[in-house]
Amino acid sequence: MKPEKALIFELSQPGRVAYSLPECDVPDIEPASVIPQSMLRETPASLPEVYEVDVIRHYTELSRRNFGIDNGFYPLGSCTMKYNPKINEDVARLPGFAKIHPYQPEESIQGALELLYTLQNDLAALSGMDQVTLQPAAGAHGEWSGLMLIRAYHESRGEKRTKVIVPDSSHGTNPASATVAGYETVTIPSNARGLVDLDQLRAAVGSDTAALMLTNPNTLGLFEQQIEEIAQIIHDAGGLLYYDGANSNAIMGITRPGDMGFDVVHLNLHKTMSTPHGGGGPGAGPVGVKSRLIPFLPKPVVGRREDGTYYWDTDRPDSIGRVKAYYGNFGILVRAYTYIRTYGPEGLRQVSENAVLNANYMLKRLAPHFEVPYPGVCKHEFVLSGKRLKEYGVRTLDVAKRLLDFGYHPPTVYFPLNVEECIMIEPTETESKETLDAFIDTMIQIAREAESDPQLVLNAPYTTIVKRLDEATAARKPVLNCSC
Repeated sequence: MKPEKALIFELSQPGRVAYSLPECDVPDIEPASVIPQSMLRETPASLPEVYEVDVIRHYTELSRRNFGIDNGFYPLGSCTMKYNPKINEDVARLPGFAKIHPYQPEESIQGALELLYTLQNDLAALSGMDQVTLQPAAGAHGEWSGLMLIRAYHESRGEKRTKVIVPDSSHGTNPASATVAGYETVTIPSNARGLVDLDQLRAAVGSDTAALMLTNPNTLGLFEQQIEEIAQIIHDAGGLLYYDGANSNAIMGITRPGDMGFDVVHLNLHKTMSTPHGGGGPGAGPVGVKSRLIPFLPKPVVGRREDGTYYWDTDRPDSIGRVKAYYGNFGILVRAYTYIRTYGPEGLRQVSENAVLNANYMLKRLAPHFEVPYPGVCKHEFVLSGKRLKEYGVRTLDVAKRLLDFGYHPPTVYFPLNVEECIMIEPTETESKETLDAFIDTMIQIAREAESDPQLVLNAPYTTIVKRLDEATAARKPVLNCSC
């Protein structure tokens, strides 16, 4: 094993500095006059004394330990970790986009407003909605915003509806967003095919039903073929149908949530439109609505005057108000706009078709080596189960750890919760057949290792900086503050 590189504290030597500042020309101020005495340090901070080059090398080395979509295959099911085209970054960095300020006068940002106006219309057309707000900063934020729109709609009709229905395969953010929005969640089980159980749905709806939260294809990668009947059940009860856009990468240019009967949609631009994903942001989760919910959209939205100029439309008396400071994460919206303009309608359809093709190819090759809980054609992602490996004492978690030794980020594991020893894989459209084959071959090798030499898999990973962790102790006794 190669020895670890020296940590920055180990390089510390008294008197070394990484900076050189000019003499301060500001009169001395007693710290106690501006900082409360209780907050002043009694001893200097224990910081390393190192040269600038040591600092740079230390943090550059740390950055190389990060795994991202630019340096490896990232097959997270449901998260759609697709390649971010660099043209998106180039456009977002144009001075007219990168250097504007939200407080500028409207007449000085007409180009930016035109982009936002066009993007609103593009997303409405892609989703089958009548109008879109670009304010929400992430998918879950979009969920909450959409639910607040649903609440405002029902309240405007004098109705107090208290429950939101979610399938047991739904994204974890669905019940969480409903709870934050003040609703009680009702979970309904899937049927034997992994789809919404219509009998369970009929039993769950009532006069207190505000909405059903659903994504189609669902989290198992299966298309809800009875979606029109599902919509009818909800609408007959007076509720609304909410579309979680996490899986839109499977349907772009092929079908639209609005045509399936959905009333509210959020779109994850980091998943569907290839904007950066992960690290806590920035993100964007625009929300689209059918016409009856337009009055409640967050304000402002971008409007267009008869003379062709653009403006912030703030005259919306029934709006739920702002859901984010300023007007959304503009740089992310620019990237999404660029993605849509680059591909065009036919290109977006091909994106979805290739994502579905890649997923079905992987599923077909992996099926003999892992259990497939829901056989048949999948959409953009699919679910396997590692429960047959338990015969050898190997779990799905062990497979994920072993994948690290081959340089792969593991797929999503143990989600959805209704599949035992779940392995959820989404290849996206951006990966080549060679990349897919290499990953498939690795998964098959690990399945064979589990049978022939289970201890090899159980002790993985071997090549990572941090080896196998004691996860039970880490969960029960987490170290939240470390001075090492």
